[in-house]
Amino acid sequence: MRILVPFLEVLQVALNLYWWVVIIWIVMTWLVQFNVINSRNELVRMIGTTLNQLVEPVLRPIRRRLPMFGAMDLSPIVLFLIILLIQRFINMAILELMRG
Repeated sequence: MRILVPFLEVLQVALNLYWWVVIIWIVMTWLVQFNVINSRNELVRMIGTTLNQLVEPVLRPIRRRLPMFGAMDLSPIVLFLIILLIQRFINMAILELMRG
């Protein structure tokens, strides 16, 4: 079963990359909201669209299940907790597979 370890490690890397995509998306939305960066710029719009297409499909089901907290969107925090939980399970599985 050790053949699964590289697959699980690749999954770990993918989750870490997605974690950073979500963080970049959060920062970018704040910068656009506070007019620090201009959303009419073609490069900014392209990056924002790409990040939205990567993040929104995952956040949408979380938002449907979360109660509204006014103007605060807590769905990224829930997503981070889910990613952490999945990573913990992957780490435990890797340890069990390496033990034998």
